[in-house]
Amino acid sequence: MLKLLFIRFASILRYIPKKNYFCFKLYKMNKGPISKFIEHHYRHFNAAALVDAAKGYENHLLEGGKMLVSLAGAMSTAELGISLAEMIRQDKIAIISCTGANLEEDVMNLVAHSHYKRVPNYRDLTPQDEWDLLENHYNRVTDTCIPEEEAFRRLQKHIVKFWKQAEAKGKRYFPHEFLYQVVLSGELEQYYEIDPKDSWIVAAAQKNIPIVVPGWEDSTTGNIFASYVIKNELKASTVKNGIEYMVALTEWYRANSGGKGVGFFQVGGGIAGDFPICVVPMMYQDLEWHDVPFWSYFCQVSDSTTSYGSYSGAVPNEKITWGKLDIHTPKFIVESDATIVVPLIFAYILGQ
Repeated sequence: MLKLLFIRFASILRYIPKKNYFCFKLYKMNKGPISKFIEHHYRHFNAAALVDAAKGYENHLLEGGKMLVSLAGAMSTAELGISLAEMIRQDKIAIISCTGANLEEDVMNLVAHSHYKRVPNYRDLTPQDEWDLLENHYNRVTDTCIPEEEAFRRLQKHIVKFWKQAEAKGKRYFPHEFLYQVVLSGELEQYYEIDPKDSWIVAAAQKNIPIVVPGWEDSTTGNIFASYVIKNELKASTVKNGIEYMVALTEWYRANSGGKGVGFFQVGGGIAGDFPICVVPMMYQDLEWHDVPFWSYFCQVSDSTTSYGSYSGAVPNEKITWGKLDIHTPKFIVESDATIVVPLIFAYILGQ
C-alpha cells in the first residue's frame, strides 16, 4: 500500500518542473487560515468544485503555465479588485479580458467610493424610487448606486484630455492603455477614496499587463467617447477597436502558449469570456495554423445553466466542439455566485 502511494506521489511530482519542487512543498506547508478552512469544510458539490478549481489553477501555475482571467458582470463594482489586485501583483494572472464596465468601474470606485450609496432593500424599490435615484444622479447596479458626478464625470474630465492629446500627436491606443495613462499620470490621486492597493486597475497599470476589452463601446466611457466623435471633437479611429484587440491577443497567445500553455479562468460569461477564448479556434480553423495549442486549463464560475442556450451557461465540454478546449484540458465548473466564489479561490491561490 505504501509503495503504491509513493508511486502515485512520484507521478504527480514528475509533472512539476524541478525548479518548482521546493516552492511546491513550501507553498503547501504555508497555507493560511482561509485556505485551511476551505480545505476542511468544502468537501462536496459546488464547494468541492471550488476546491478542485483552485487546486487546478494553483498546479497550472506551479507547472509553469500562465493564466487569462475574464471578467463579466459587475465584478469591479462588487469590489473584486481587493483580491484581484493582489493576484496581479503576485503574478498569478498574465492577461485579463473584461467588459468596458469592469475596466472603468474599478477606477470609479477608487475615486468616488464615499459617494456610492448602498440600497440593501433594492428588491422593494418602486418605479418612483428608481426615478428618484436618477433625479439624484445615481445609477443603480443591484444594491449599489454609482454617483454620476463624482464617478462618471470625474473620470471623463481627465480621460478626454488624454484622448485629445493622443489625437493631436497622431497616436492611437487601446481603451485600457488610455486608462493606464490616466492612472499612471497621478492626476487621479487627489480623488482617491480607497487604498489604491485594492484597485486592480492600479495594480495592472503598474505591472503593464495586457488587457483585452471587447465591446468597449458598450460602456460609459465608450458612450462618452462616441459623444465626442458625434460632436466632431474626436475621430473614431483614435481609440483602437475590437478587431485590433483580436490581432493583439493573437500575437500575445502565440508568444506565451509554449510549455505548459495558457489557462482560462472565466468569471461569468458573455463577451468578456467568448471573445478571448475564440482566439484559439480562429488561429486553428481560419488561419489554418495547426500548431496552435488549446487552452490548457479551464474554469467557469457562473450561475447560468446550460439549458437556456447561452454562452454563459455552456458547459466546458461544449467548447471542445468549437475547437477551444482539448479532450484532456482540465475543466472545472463552479455553479454559484462569482462574488462569493472568486475571492475564495483567489485567497486559496494566494495561500491566505
